[in-house]
Amino acid sequence: MESDLHVAIIMDGNGRWAEARGKPRRAGHRAGATAVRRTVEAAPTLGIRALTLYAFSSDNWKRPPGEVSALMRLMLAYLRSETAELVANDVKLTVIGRRDRLGAELRRAIEDAEAATASGDRLHLRVAVDYSARDAILRAATIAGSDATADRESFARALGEVLNADSPVPDVDLLIRTGGEQRLSDFMLWECAYAELYFTQCLWPDFDATELAAAVREFRRRQRRFGAVIPAMPANRAVGQ
Repeated sequence: MESDLHVAIIMDGNGRWAEARGKPRRAGHRAGATAVRRTVEAAPTLGIRALTLYAFSSDNWKRPPGEVSALMRLMLAYLRSETAELVANDVKLTVIGRRDRLGAELRRAIEDAEAATASGDRLHLRVAVDYSARDAILRAATIAGSDATADRESFARALGEVLNADSPVPDVDLLIRTGGEQRLSDFMLWECAYAELYFTQCLWPDFDATELAAAVREFRRRQRRFGAVIPAMPANRAVGQ
């Protein structure tokens, strides 16, 4: 079984989940936070070593101020309530994206959680907040562009620097989007160059270990060629030999 997978998830459908139940959208975001815990707990058992979650895009600032404030409070509460659990389960937390537009209290909570979980080795949980792949690529290009010998590896290091993250940033093996939509929404465009894409109708608050396992099973059925040609198996060769 292939291990050390990097799985990225666009967590979509919180608002629709709440509206379908006659609840305010913030109730969907709270239910989505519970789905995050389920997913983080299940990931290592499926061979996932790195898990990147799209929590808040740079374009999400366009949402109603009340909803944005509720999301920021939810992130703060999650960091405060889950950090000890992450430490206990050997999970390292990194928040990627911009931080200059976040409140001071949330920035401190991020820094505290990252410091507390820095030695985690079972799973690397990366949460994208105020994140735009296109903006990050533009900023990384400015850094790498001053180097006449820049190549893909040096650019990936620059991108990691821009995102306050790994250097170089790791490629994504499997990208999952919940909620039925089939687009990347400015998420990890560089890292997903050869990612396998998996779209599910399941709304994020309903996502669980079973849904994650189904996505990983589908991933393992696919043949990844990375632009090369895989030689055909001889016709007289028995399956499994």
